[in-house]
Amino acid sequence: MITELRGSLFESKTSLAHCVSQDFNMGMGIASQFKERYGRVDELLYQKKVVGDVAVIQEEKKYIYYLVTKKSYYGKPTYSSLRKSLESMKHHMLKNKVNDVSIPRIGCGLDRLKWDKVLNMLTDIFDGLNITVYSL
Repeated sequence: MITELRGSLFESKTSLAHCVSQDFNMGMGIASQFKERYGRVDELLYQKKVVGDVAVIQEEKKYIYYLVTKKSYYGKPTYSSLRKSLESMKHHMLKNKVNDVSIPRIGCGLDRLKWDKVLNMLTDIFDGLNITVYSL
């Protein structure tokens, strides 16, 4: 089920996810807030994830998912790269019994994907799981 809420993503008690580039630059947008809050960029780089993968760190009792949707910070993702990353995240969620994740309107801020297309993708991929979408 997809639920949309107004507020800060960081208020959520569930696992979190957002989009990043393969170089884990995270210098702008919500990615910079993840970098400031959770750091551990060396740990993310060590995972050697490529476009279409998901890097994961565990923070207390929740996971932080880094959807690798583009090669470099100045690039733009495609719907295909976002889908592959979301499917990678779903695989990790099912394997680790994660039923809830909170996200921003992924790919739709600085990356400029269209929210209606992304929402349809989320609905298709995460059938049976709970996704909460936060927007300010």
